[in-house]
Amino acid sequence: MSIIWVILVGFVVGLVARAVMPGEQKMGLILTTVLGIVGSVAAGYLGQALGLYQAGQGAGFIGSVVGALIVLFVYGLLAKK
Repeated sequence: MSIIWVILVGFVVGLVARAVMPGEQKMGLILTTVLGIVGSVAAGYLGQALGLYQAGQGAGFIGSVVGALIVLFVYGLLAKK
């Protein structure tokens, strides 16, 4: 059941990140979900490295969206080439 929650939260985070990021991102539902999941994981690792989160503590919703925005920005740079 936890995998289903990860997928659902990743999808919502990916949707929010795509809505906040200016410009048009041509992604399907699966890439949007992967974007949200990867952004959440990246935010967790970055937050632990900066001392914002304890070991094993996940990033919150806003942190996940910020992580997804960073991943979306990097994806946009790599997709243009």
